[in-house]
Amino acid sequence: MENRLIQVRQKLKDNNIDAILITKRQNYMYLSGFTGTSAHLLISAEKAYLITDFRYIEQATRQAPLFEVVKYQGNIEIEIKKLLEELFVKKLGFEADHLTYDKYLCYKEKFENTELVPQKDFVESLRIIKSDDEIEKIKKAVEIADRAFEHILNYIKPGIKENEIAAELEYFMKKNGAQGPSFETIVASGTRSAMPHGVASEKVIQYGDIVTLDYGAIYEGYCSDITRTIFVGYAQDKLKEIYEIVLNAQLKALKGAFEGKTGREIDSIAREIITKEGYGNNFGHGLGHGVGLEIHEEPRLSVSGEKVMKNGMVVTVEPGIYIEGLGGVRIEDMIVINNDKPQILTKAPKEMIIVG
Repeated sequence: MENRLIQVRQKLKDNNIDAILITKRQNYMYLSGFTGTSAHLLISAEKAYLITDFRYIEQATRQAPLFEVVKYQGNIEIEIKKLLEELFVKKLGFEADHLTYDKYLCYKEKFENTELVPQKDFVESLRIIKSDDEIEKIKKAVEIADRAFEHILNYIKPGIKENEIAAELEYFMKKNGAQGPSFETIVASGTRSAMPHGVASEKVIQYGDIVTLDYGAIYEGYCSDITRTIFVGYAQDKLKEIYEIVLNAQLKALKGAFEGKTGREIDSIAREIITKEGYGNNFGHGLGHGVGLEIHEEPRLSVSGEKVMKNGMVVTVEPGIYIEGLGGVRIEDMIVINNDKPQILTKAPKEMIIVG
């Protein structure tokens, strides 16, 4: 945490602002260690304040020892204004892509002697490279998801509903150390598997269905993300063909996820394979995305992914083919960029699996 504050203060200097106000939860968690649901951080060159209400004073004092914890009652803007005046803040940075316009107008009115200066990705740019401690937490979140996949293979059978499978996955993960799911669990079977984000429904699993499972666990604030596609009873020839194409594209993209490549270059490895097989128009999303305190964060592996991969970045690799009226296949792993040999975190098997 101390090093993160040093980085923030260097950015204050680089961006010519006196202080930064942090209100996004993932960002104040990252900078302070405080995990409660209500806090503002005010950081200047000399001071670091965590402003919260009476519910969280004890927790904040324990979790954020590098911050001076300030309790507010009623209007938090009054407390912030007082601190801004004490610190002689003339230029205050704020999170441009998080603060609402309504709140911006409120700040502008209340902090009349302070210029509000929008900052884009102020903390996110620090979060993009994961520390060893962060990677260990992500590994644990991935391990929980891997174990959930092994468990659910014995649960899926004809007659079970998609939302029952989702509930079982989430229950298993929470029993095994997860705070909860990383996002709304996707279970899409039969022709519904052609919907990349087909969240679990009342649909009953049928003999011969293909089933896409996309889910993840949160462990100590950090997310995991895994997708596996399986078959119930048997696999149709066309879907078997698609499965092998997606698997090949995913394996090749994993091998090509090098430090120094852009997200676009890695995306193109899988996209070219799928396009060559005649399914380019059926792969409509990016190859992957960063994962950390948020399930979707930078960098992006996509046709517009300009960021260069650096060691310590954690991303997904998840190509897919989706054919309306037939079904879809997606296979997803999480990796850590690591020179020319990415560290593959996800261990769940990827060979074609038929259950039931």
